[in-house]
Amino acid sequence: MLELLGFGGLEWGQAWVLWLLPIVVVVPWLSRQPRLAWSALSLTDARPTLRQRLAFLPTLLTSLGLAALVFALARPQHVDRQRVVEREGIDILLVLDTSGSMEAEDYSVGRRRVSRLRAAKEVIARFVEGRPDDRIGLVVFGEQAFTQVPLTTDHGAMQRFLQQVSIGIAGQSTAIGDAIAIAAQRMKELDAPERVIILLTDGDSRTGMDPIDAAKAAAALDMRVYTIGMGASGGGGGVLGLFGRGSSLDEGTLKEIARLTDARYFRADDTRSLLEVYETIDALETSTAEVEEFVHRDERYHSVLALGLLLLLLQQLLAQTWLRRLP
Repeated sequence: MLELLGFGGLEWGQAWVLWLLPIVVVVPWLSRQPRLAWSALSLTDARPTLRQRLAFLPTLLTSLGLAALVFALARPQHVDRQRVVEREGIDILLVLDTSGSMEAEDYSVGRRRVSRLRAAKEVIARFVEGRPDDRIGLVVFGEQAFTQVPLTTDHGAMQRFLQQVSIGIAGQSTAIGDAIAIAAQRMKELDAPERVIILLTDGDSRTGMDPIDAAKAAAALDMRVYTIGMGASGGGGGVLGLFGRGSSLDEGTLKEIARLTDARYFRADDTRSLLEVYETIDALETSTAEVEEFVHRDERYHSVLALGLLLLLLQQLLAQTWLRRLP
């Protein structure tokens, strides 16, 4: 009934009143007077007239009318909410290692063994989804580094490009310094109150710019570089048969990068700890975006109230005239 009256998607000003519905619907039927007792069974043989067949109608109208009044008392409202977001949030560049060693399948998603890169992509996707008011971009690196996704608030597109990242997309070696430099260069071009780089790698820098020099440059630009180390340190977990050498995590360099940029270094030995790392960073880098909500409520009880009164008026009219009962 309310859908027909245009009350789809409504809210209630006094929803507790709706608890009265079962009472007002049932009570009129309980209060009906008993039928007359016939003195002879032969009198019941006649076919019922139209009036007799519709004898229930006043009671039905009473139930419907009272139900409509209860709906009116509950104050149905059409609520129009408008959210105004002042975007002074954080610019975040995710820097992801795609070198050959990231293919090692020593992480798990669900109960399946997956590569380090696959686990990283799963966790990063959840991180992006949880920050709708920030601009986020993606830099991938191997022996080279390039921007896969520029800083954007279109996180749907960001997620799609993230899933396209694959092993070796930027070469098989590891150039951490170049990755930081590229990310800092992209950040430098933008004016934002907070600029954060989150670098994830499972190896040490073997080519390109010195990572410490790149970190110092980022620090001079007032950027924080959080570093995350994946896999086993000391050469464990490499894909020796495929790439000729395993990955060796240089935790000392990663810690120094974080220290120089007033950030933190994290170690993620498995998918759970990797998820906790991103959750920790998410809590540390709170968005400064301000959201203001305007709410306009339009009362919609008038038509249902009129319907209830009309039904009760019709009930009285029928009960006192055509469908009047004998005392």
